[in-house]
Amino acid sequence: MTSSECVLEMRNICKNFPGVKALDDVTLNVVPGRVHAIVGENGAGKSTLMKCVFGIYAADGGEVILNGQPVSFANTKQALDAGIAMIQQELLPIPERNVMDNFWLGRFPQRNYGIVKIVDEKKMYVDCKAVLDDLKIDIDPATKVANLSASKIQLMEIAQAVSYHSKVIIMDEPTSSLTENEVEHLFAIIRRLRDQGIAIVYISHRMEEIFEISDEVTIMRDGRCIGTYPTSEITSEFVIKQMVGRTLTNMFPPRENIPSDVVLKVENLTSISEHSFKDVTFEVRKGEIFGIGGLVGAQRSELVEALFGLRGVRSGTVRIDGKKVVITNPIQAKHYKIALLTEERRATGIFPVLSVLDNTLMASIGRYVRKSGLVDQKRAATDVQREIEMLKVKTPSLTTHLEYLSGGNQQKVIVARWLMTEPDILILDEPTRGIDVGAKYELYSIIAELAKSGKTIIMISSEMPELIGMSDRIMVMCEGRVTGILQGKEATQEAIMTLATQLM
Repeated sequence: MTSSECVLEMRNICKNFPGVKALDDVTLNVVPGRVHAIVGENGAGKSTLMKCVFGIYAADGGEVILNGQPVSFANTKQALDAGIAMIQQELLPIPERNVMDNFWLGRFPQRNYGIVKIVDEKKMYVDCKAVLDDLKIDIDPATKVANLSASKIQLMEIAQAVSYHSKVIIMDEPTSSLTENEVEHLFAIIRRLRDQGIAIVYISHRMEEIFEISDEVTIMRDGRCIGTYPTSEITSEFVIKQMVGRTLTNMFPPRENIPSDVVLKVENLTSISEHSFKDVTFEVRKGEIFGIGGLVGAQRSELVEALFGLRGVRSGTVRIDGKKVVITNPIQAKHYKIALLTEERRATGIFPVLSVLDNTLMASIGRYVRKSGLVDQKRAATDVQREIEMLKVKTPSLTTHLEYLSGGNQQKVIVARWLMTEPDILILDEPTRGIDVGAKYELYSIIAELAKSGKTIIMISSEMPELIGMSDRIMVMCEGRVTGILQGKEATQEAIMTLATQLM
């Protein structure tokens, strides 16, 4: 393609972070009215490249050309004003404000009130609702964002990006929190925007999405561009091989775990909240991978958070190794050797301005405190290094701030944090969200090995193949109630979906 055909060009972009060469001579050409996918392993530089376009980062070398003119944005407002919008991988709304406040942040409509100007809240509401209605997104603009589900917040941010009437819209993992129906809704929006001549840059780890929605694919690896290809001329196997530099023959590792005695028994557990889980009963065995499936709103996360002491329960019992326990906070949960990797990494998992070492030690720091009250840094660093190497975390050093790692590597650090506590029961809530296909296999292998060693694994996943491919049994929930438990070998996507939509 020629430069005159491109709405956005990135030429020879380079970007360095402390100890990390994030982008190395990357060139990208984006054409109006097309969906341009970018794929690569965690740490390949996909998000960093787009942040250099959007004014979040300043490139150390190269140039950005927009509509034939060189541009350099000092901040995101300049990028938005120039016609570039971005939906970032990590959603960062203002939770204590309502939808329309978030929607019009930095561009509030105003009206005259005597000799002063005040925010025109009526116009804010009407205009926000018009955009949401046009995109068929069912959200009331007056709703407080803290009361929205993760999927609704994702849709809100998509609508907000569209409202800027941009010529280029960058979507970084836009479906990470969406249900299947919501993904189809998003794709309908993308096709409509594409037909209007808008260029869409689409970053995703999900191969099926790439092949359904994109026109061309750029593959990145280790901060470099491997190549750009028409989507119709390549296969997912080709993309994966180029991404990871090797062929992946199996999606899931062979498992040798043999579940034995019941470790955790939950009977008639009911949330203190009227609109959460009710009368939940199940048991999990030593060495078992117990999957939990269901649609958004099924109260899966709420259930496991209650088991970890983050949410209150009104009634029901929990037994560990046959003994009744009462867990009202995470400290008690840790005492009973329970660990929880939460669903939302950014909100409840990471400490971005702290080091990889500090983030990994966070849940087990007490083990390394000497009698003097000082931390045994050498022993702590040795143990953390072992976990980091086992999980193949890509980091220049243990002292690197976590914010400089990719989202997938941040996820691995949180997994390492909880493995450091040596739990008997490990609860994983959407453990592979935002992780590329190669890293997924590595994490699956770790999970399988932990189960083989006798650990009890409870895993929530919204990805059906993952749930089926990894679980010995799958409990399905719908609107807070258990609708069925399937043996892993008997589970199918159809059977899970039937139970996930079956009200009791």
